[in-house]
Amino acid sequence: MAKKQKKQQSGGTPATVALTAAGVDFTVHAYDHDPAHPSYGEEAAEAMGVSPDRVFKTLVADVDGTLTVAVVPVSGSLDLKALAAAVGGKRATMADPVLAERTTGYVRGGISPLGQRKRLPTVLDDSAEAHETICVSAGRRGLEVEVSPKDLATLTGAVLAPVGRG
Repeated sequence: MAKKQKKQQSGGTPATVALTAAGVDFTVHAYDHDPAHPSYGEEAAEAMGVSPDRVFKTLVADVDGTLTVAVVPVSGSLDLKALAAAVGGKRATMADPVLAERTTGYVRGGISPLGQRKRLPTVLDDSAEAHETICVSAGRRGLEVEVSPKDLATLTGAVLAPVGRG
């Protein structure tokens, strides 16, 4: 069962620290992560009782040699061609997981678009605008943060574009 917590004041992950420092409203949702679950995002949606189209996964891709973050609904997948186009690139491939972890400071399944070790170009799927709030990883498996898409885009410097499929 997910636990709700308003505005974590201190400690936490780099993502929650960044949100607190920015003074934006957010809610933390914690749940018991099952390592056997086949999908981190679907597990989060189920555990929180939230529609999978409101839970977004953070993926790291390589666009023409530049690591780039894509934030898309867990109910679909990333359109690599659309991601490349959104940042003015020609070709995108999924980044090496070890490089993604090292660059962001987070582990796979817990990569947050917020509070990354190195700020990367970020693209938020434009379907996020249809929701008052969306959920993204708070920086570790079993921890999500619910925030407005506008605040997420502002804090990450994200471009909004149709980069999700399905």
